[in-house]
Amino acid sequence: MPEIIPFNGILYSPELLKSASELICPPYDVISAAFQQRLYGSSPYNAIRLELPLEADPYSAAAERLAEWLQGGELQNDSVPAIYPYFQTFEDSDGVSHTRCGFFAAMRLYDFSEKKVLPHEKTLSGPKADRLNLFRKTKTNISGIFGLYADESKTADCLMKAFTESHEPIVDAHFEGVSNRLWRITDPEIVGQFQQSLQDRAVYIADGHHRYDTGVNYRNERAAANPSHTGQEPYNFILTYLANIHDEGLLIFPIHRLVHSLEGFDAALLKSRLAEFFTVTELHDRAALKAFLDGEPSSYAYGVVTSGMVLGICLKTDPKPLLDPARPEALQRLGLVLLHDLILFRLLGISQEAMAKQSNLTYVKDDREVFDAIDSGKVQVGFVVKPTTVEQVLSVSETGEVMPQKSTFFYPKLMTGMLFNPLD
Repeated sequence: MPEIIPFNGILYSPELLKSASELICPPYDVISAAFQQRLYGSSPYNAIRLELPLEADPYSAAAERLAEWLQGGELQNDSVPAIYPYFQTFEDSDGVSHTRCGFFAAMRLYDFSEKKVLPHEKTLSGPKADRLNLFRKTKTNISGIFGLYADESKTADCLMKAFTESHEPIVDAHFEGVSNRLWRITDPEIVGQFQQSLQDRAVYIADGHHRYDTGVNYRNERAAANPSHTGQEPYNFILTYLANIHDEGLLIFPIHRLVHSLEGFDAALLKSRLAEFFTVTELHDRAALKAFLDGEPSSYAYGVVTSGMVLGICLKTDPKPLLDPARPEALQRLGLVLLHDLILFRLLGISQEAMAKQSNLTYVKDDREVFDAIDSGKVQVGFVVKPTTVEQVLSVSETGEVMPQKSTFFYPKLMTGMLFNPLD
C-alpha cells in the first residue's frame, strides 16, 4: 500500500463543533450556485467559505479566511499526529440503514505509473487548474480524496470499530440525512497496527481524481522550489479517506445519462434500431423499469425513457463484435462502455468529443430525474443504468485503463469541514 502516516489535523474549535452540522459542506464539484448561497447562510464559519468561496478571487479569499480562523481560534491544530476514523450512517432509497466505515490519514503521493495508487475514471483539465490554485494559496488540503483498498480480514475495520465503541466522537454532524462522526486515534501502537495491516495493498481512487492529480502537481512544484527537499515534507502527502471494499456499508449508486439537442432525433427510429441488438420490453412506468433492471442479471441491460415510452432493453447478441477489441476485457464487461460505444456513438451519432464536452449529454444520479427531465421536454431520451460494482472498479483500475467519465457515484460524499490537512 502507499505509505500512510498520522498527521496533525486542523479542526474546528470544540465550541464551534457543538453546532458541527452548520459547518460542513459537500465537495466543490457537487455544489450548485444556489446551494453555495444556502451554505453561506448556514454559518459564518461553514467550510464552503474555504472550499468554494464566493469572492472574485476565491483562492486568496480562502487563504485569508483560513489564516484568520486559525489566528482567532475558530480552527485549531491538533498537537499530536493522529489518524481519524470517519463513519457515515445513511439510508438507501429503500429505507435500509447503512454505515460506511473508514479513516482519514495522510497518504504519500505517487505517480500513477508506480501502480501504488490507481485511478478508475477520466479527469478534466479545468477542475485540476482550479484546485491547484487553491492548494497554492491555502497550502492546505481543504477536502480529501476517497480511496479504496481490499482486505478480506478487515483488520483495520476491527481496530476502528473497537476504538469507536469505547470513545465519543470529536465531531458529530448531520447533513441532508447523513450522520457524520469523526474520532481521533493518537496511540502510536494502534496507528502502527493500522499501517502494518494495510501494507502491500494498492489504493484505488473512488472519488477525488482531480484533487489527487492536483496533489501530485503541487508536490512537484514545491519539491522543485525547495533546495532542501527530502521527500518527508507534508506536501508529499495528501489528505485521504480510506475504506475497505469489503465494508458492508460501501455502496455505489448509478449515474444515468440524459441526451438532448440532437438534430432529427426520432424515438420510434431509435426503438427499431435498438431491437437489432437488444430484446425490447415495453414498460408502464418507473416502478416497472426498476423491477426490470433489478431482475436482469446482465450488465448490458438498460432503461430507455422518451416522451410517452418506457423501455427495458437487454443485449441479445455477443457483445465482443460490438466493442473495441483493443480494450481490456475488464472494460468490455462494463455496461456503460457498451452504452457509450453502441447506443450513444453508433446509434445516436454522439462523438467521443461531444461526450467529453457534454455537448449532447448530461448526467443525473436519481432515476426520478430522468423521468422529470423527459416530462419537462428539455431532454430527448434518458438512459437508466445499473450501478457499477466495486469489483468492476478494481478490475478496470488494475488494467491501467479508466472507465468512461461519470461511471460511479460513491454515496454518500465525504463532507468537507470534518478536518483539514496542512501542507506546510
